[in-house]
Amino acid sequence: MDQPDGVAAAIAHDLDGTPPAWIAAGAWSTAYAFDLDGAPVVLRVGRHGEDFAKDAIIASAVTNLPVPAVYACGERDGWAYALSARASGTALDDLDAAGIEAVLPDLLDVMDQIGRIEVGGRGYGLWDTSRIGPHSSWAAALLATTEETPRKQGWHAALVASPVGIEPYRAGVAALERLTPDLTDRRCMVHGDLLARNVLVEDDRIAAVLDWGNAMFGDPLYDAAWLRNWWPWYDQWSDVDIEAAIGRKWNPDPRAIRAYQIHMALDSMMYCASRGRFDDVARNADAVLELARR
Repeated sequence: MDQPDGVAAAIAHDLDGTPPAWIAAGAWSTAYAFDLDGAPVVLRVGRHGEDFAKDAIIASAVTNLPVPAVYACGERDGWAYALSARASGTALDDLDAAGIEAVLPDLLDVMDQIGRIEVGGRGYGLWDTSRIGPHSSWAAALLATTEETPRKQGWHAALVASPVGIEPYRAGVAALERLTPDLTDRRCMVHGDLLARNVLVEDDRIAAVLDWGNAMFGDPLYDAAWLRNWWPWYDQWSDVDIEAAIGRKWNPDPRAIRAYQIHMALDSMMYCASRGRFDDVARNADAVLELARR
């Protein structure tokens, strides 16, 4: 089958579930809701089954985090799929300023708990289903941002040919190289994508943490830097001081936060260039240059 809709319909039919209803589509998968034996479930269909396998690993490892159970992972007609419990709630991204301010204390507590998840394994950086990160240190994992990957194919040529050009990227890499020698070598769990509708909220509490495909081994403050970096992209949150909230919670080294923000902006430049999203490339390039000048 060429489309995930058909795969979802076939799987739901085989399981004697209700017809699947489209929920949302992200960069790597599409999610559908249906009922199975009277219980609400979510079926995700995509090309990267390793993401779903990582969700299952995390779901089996946590005891005090709202991570939906993964009932099954498999393949159908060339597509990977995962069947999970269906969580309810409002996406963090959709909250207004009052809503984000109300849930922020619980979100920061949940981030502490994420850093304490233990799945074993070794290495640093994006870990695979064997629980192995490919790098010998956290610094090496961050500096590997220059590598081309299957999910960011052609980014270098696209960036060179774009109106932005390659120079902001090179400036960011040079700044990252200056900062990495002073970074910690803590090896903890990092979610790596705590926005993009991956966190659900109910009654001012975190109701679900979804999509562990970007999970890494490294400094858990990377997730704090993630919030700090992408906060300006949410205009409705402009009156909520995320930097102060992070400071009160962890008092992080500002050099580390800056290094992590540079890393994620560089990574976003690569991804957006590979997808032809050059307005986003330009915005990330501006952020990289401002961070590199500090």
